[in-house]
Amino acid sequence: MDTKSVTGPLQNPNVTTPAQQPSRASNVLLQATPLLQPGQQLGPLHPTSNLGSVQQTSNPAGTYLQPNPQTNYGAVQQTNPQTNYGAAQQPNPQAKQVSFQPSNQQTSLVPYQQPDPQTNLGAWQQPNPQTNLGAWQQPTPQTNIGATWHQPNPLGSLQPSSLLSKLAPNAMHQLIKGDRSMPTMSDDNVLVSHILGSHAPDGRDVDVKPLLRLVEEILSRATLTPDALFATGARTYPDPGFDDKTDHTSFLAMLDALSYTIDRIACELQYKALGGTDAHQTTVAIFNMVSHYGWDAKLVLALAAFGLNYGEFWLLAQIYSTNQLAKAMAILKQVPGIIEHAVPLKPRFDALNNLIRTILEVTWCVIEFRDLPPIYITTDVPALASAMTHIPTAVYWTIRSIVACASQISSFTSMGYEFALSTSEAWEISTLTHKLKTILEHLKKNMEECVRYIEERKDIESYKMLVDLFKMIHIDNMRVLKALICPRDDVLALVDGSTKKGVNLDVLRRKNVLLLISSLDITQDELSVLEQSYNESRDHVMRLQSPFEIVWIPIVDQLTDARQKHFEELQAPMTWYSVYHPSIISKASIKFIKDEWHFRNKPILVVLDHQGRVVSPNAIHMMWIWGSHAFPFTTLREEALWREEAWRLELLVDGIDATILSWIKEGKYIFLYGGDDMEWIRKFTKEAKAVAAAARIPLEMVYVGKATKRQQVKRVIANIVQEKLSTCWQDPATIWFFWTRLESMLLSKIQLGKDEEHDLVMQQIKRVLSFDREGTWAVLSRGSSVLANEHGNILWPALFEYEQWKEKVALQGFDTAFQNYLASLRANSHPCCRFEFSHYAGKIPENMKCPECHHNMEKYTTFLCCHDEGIVPSLLALTTTNT
Repeated sequence: MDTKSVTGPLQNPNVTTPAQQPSRASNVLLQATPLLQPGQQLGPLHPTSNLGSVQQTSNPAGTYLQPNPQTNYGAVQQTNPQTNYGAAQQPNPQAKQVSFQPSNQQTSLVPYQQPDPQTNLGAWQQPNPQTNLGAWQQPTPQTNIGATWHQPNPLGSLQPSSLLSKLAPNAMHQLIKGDRSMPTMSDDNVLVSHILGSHAPDGRDVDVKPLLRLVEEILSRATLTPDALFATGARTYPDPGFDDKTDHTSFLAMLDALSYTIDRIACELQYKALGGTDAHQTTVAIFNMVSHYGWDAKLVLALAAFGLNYGEFWLLAQIYSTNQLAKAMAILKQVPGIIEHAVPLKPRFDALNNLIRTILEVTWCVIEFRDLPPIYITTDVPALASAMTHIPTAVYWTIRSIVACASQISSFTSMGYEFALSTSEAWEISTLTHKLKTILEHLKKNMEECVRYIEERKDIESYKMLVDLFKMIHIDNMRVLKALICPRDDVLALVDGSTKKGVNLDVLRRKNVLLLISSLDITQDELSVLEQSYNESRDHVMRLQSPFEIVWIPIVDQLTDARQKHFEELQAPMTWYSVYHPSIISKASIKFIKDEWHFRNKPILVVLDHQGRVVSPNAIHMMWIWGSHAFPFTTLREEALWREEAWRLELLVDGIDATILSWIKEGKYIFLYGGDDMEWIRKFTKEAKAVAAAARIPLEMVYVGKATKRQQVKRVIANIVQEKLSTCWQDPATIWFFWTRLESMLLSKIQLGKDEEHDLVMQQIKRVLSFDREGTWAVLSRGSSVLANEHGNILWPALFEYEQWKEKVALQGFDTAFQNYLASLRANSHPCCRFEFSHYAGKIPENMKCPECHHNMEKYTTFLCCHDEGIVPSLLALTTTNT
């Protein structure tokens, strides 16, 4: 082979390039050459030089020949002068990739690199024949290497990487591929034990949430989709959605204290990514840097460091088209090429964005565990103990994922989009994402259990506080009302029914407050009666001395859209105050209302005086019985009203039917009867009219229906009207109110703890209610005096057998004769007495005595299905069978 010496920069042994550094394994001594004197010409390189001669070849392809065998250093062959292939010539894109490889991957990448002393290869290393990537790759004869530099695309299209961008490509490839054998879940214990060895917190308390929010701001604005990448250059104005909330003295002081650590980690991420260090080793190195911080701070510091590099990359992508400095830097980082190939890179962007979102979720989750209040939960709780065991594993894999993300960004800028397009390299990202999501799912389950545990503890504490508050004496009622309804002063907890505007609880200060507590099943009939009593009471002469307000508190276990709409429909026509939303009533308040005030489902009216003391646990019964006359609705007032009452017809029909009240004044005989047995009604009304005519007494009859079975009652009313059997109440609301008042009378007596055995009124009310459950019944009065209160099976035979006792009418009078005959029939009859209390009615008596025999009644559970009423209630029944 013909070669000749050439002159040039490579002939000067004092010009220290990586090609000129001798190996320590060489046996050739480097001869010192004096520096060139001014004006001195470069001479030819002598054969005795320690450097291999630079030879020129006539190879038309411009290949690099084997080094001279006379020297231990590979000679750098000069290409054919006909080919303009320089040392840094840009190869043809069709040619195999050529890159510069340092001889030792463990050494730092510096301009003047010392080769490994253990190798005999020269500074210009012979490529490995087993790989396509060599130090200086031998091109194939088929390659057509161009003679000139390619001019960069005006749009910044990605050209094959320059020599500097090809630093350590095998190292980068090894870093990313090396995690193909990443530890499995079974190896996590080994990893954690290693990480725990470096975990030595010094007790410093760092609130990293402001820093994490700042990093989240960076990542959210930097994490772009391919569609957005094409439009990034057009956005030259600041985003109006950005609100700088971090410009505070405390935050800036914390950032100043942490900036050094963040910069160290950022350098570690970037340096190790280019140097090819194993991801696990990089992760361990980061853990060593943050060993004195807590687990949450470790994560946020690593994430902040990644945000610096990641944010810089995408900041250039967003502004390079409008800023010359950014454009120059973007070209160096090959950002324009990434943007041009955004569409084929979409899977890689999606995978990277998904992993970053998961990293943020895990970080916030770890912080949430740190912020759990220790006064409510400790590590003795299994859920928290499990989470604390898994948090080191979560932190390790999260920082490991940050390292992987940093490597991906480095691959974009150092190896070009061709490497980024490799689908095989996305394996690590997707695997880490799956692993982190698995860890996150486990931590979230633990967090849900911890939150439930804390809420339960808080509810118990709040409940005990409510119990204690209602036992105390207060100056006014505000402390009680705030604890029960809403403790926050900045919330307009009430809606004024007259203005429909939100108001604060202060409008109730030092007023008597009636708490109307109900479910959303409260009926319009109940609301109408309450509104009438409320309006009448507001006009009461004593209202100026003792002002009062009603507040509606709806109890809703689960508020759906339909129930939300129903709540608004109920709230709209109310003239009193109501809470603005059911959700402001805490679980502790609901528990207190149910346990202490015995609320189930039926409305109750708890009365608080101006100091917040309970003066009536349920005044709803007073409202039904006496209306506004029961003002101010206290227990003392309830007892006083009962002392004024007697067993008379006005008690049953007062305020319901003015016609009956006029009959009472006229002293007429009046039959109130009920039931749903149409055949019995026909026989009863026929015999009653016949007896009245025979005894020559003025008789009126009124059908009052039943407490239940509304549809059957409607059919009975229609038959009575058609057959003109008697007078009847045709308005269902009137019938409902009659029976509601009767039930309220019994419940009021029970609430006051009256002695039912010696209370005539209570016994008679119980008889009517019991007869209604058993079938038919009737009450006969003369004026206001009640003569008879009997079951239909006794009353009809007494009328039917009038011929047997009519002779005594002339001697004893109709009233006495009729009562005596009923008593004789009752002695031979043993009807059952039954009382059914709805499970939702509130406080249910523990025991009751039979109104007939005065023995204690037995308690049973009854399930009742009332199809004709369109509802399917569950009732708790108290039933006896007296024989």
